[in-house]
Amino acid sequence: MSNLTPDPRPNKNLLLFRRFTQNRLAVVGAVIIILLVLVALLAPFIAQYDPINDQDYSALLQNPGHGHLLGTDDLGRDTFSRLVYGARLTIQAAVISVGIAVLIGVPIGLITGYFRGFWDEWIIMRAVDAIQAFPSLILALAMAAALGGGFYNAMIAIGIGFVPAFIRITRAQVITVTSLEYVQAAKAIGGNHWRIMFLHVLRNSMSPILIQITLAMASAIIQEAGLSYLGLGARPEQPSWGSMLYIAQGYLNDTPLLAVWPGIAIFLVVLSFNLLGDGIRELLDPKLKK
Repeated sequence: MSNLTPDPRPNKNLLLFRRFTQNRLAVVGAVIIILLVLVALLAPFIAQYDPINDQDYSALLQNPGHGHLLGTDDLGRDTFSRLVYGARLTIQAAVISVGIAVLIGVPIGLITGYFRGFWDEWIIMRAVDAIQAFPSLILALAMAAALGGGFYNAMIAIGIGFVPAFIRITRAQVITVTSLEYVQAAKAIGGNHWRIMFLHVLRNSMSPILIQITLAMASAIIQEAGLSYLGLGARPEQPSWGSMLYIAQGYLNDTPLLAVWPGIAIFLVVLSFNLLGDGIRELLDPKLKK
């Protein structure tokens, strides 16, 4: 009968979920991000008009109402529809650029932090220092211009700019974890280095990497909007929130709401990723556990 007795200890994942829900700001951020993803996925069903091709020249720069919930732009395109489809480019901007940074930066940081040596100290880290000496937006701007502009080239530029941060964070955490007794014991009994790196070291180094991912996504959205605003990201006809701001700048006196809607959208999404990052930090940082 004792084998049928339920385990009185609560599930670890359930405990983490309960602790996360206690942070109301983090929950708000997570809810907004989930809504953003749903809007991006369901854009064809939510938007009433095509964001590029449906142009009503009899309703240029129209205020909200009269069949257009948030008004129209300089070509008579529905602002709400462009805002909804812009969520797709925003999600892509966050996922693609940060994905590039993670796929390049984490393995390099893992290998250099585990093996150390001349290449780590005098080649890799000095290159990281040199890249990080430039402001991230200026670096992305220069690389996007060199690649020729366009949305996906801008994502590559932004992702490359994030690589040094992921190398440095991963390397620092790997050095800390590698010095722990259980990793030293695995090395002492002749364990395979690659198995130790991925099974023990990387697995226990993920907390700061996850936090950096959420914060980098917020930064990626801002940089994509900035590059699109400057004409090096999404093309003006694409429903990017940055390109919408670029179009709106010429009509601020007549139709200021044209700039307000994408500005609010960028603000809310970036704030949400930052709140989520703070929530994950408090959840995973042992020093902050209550």
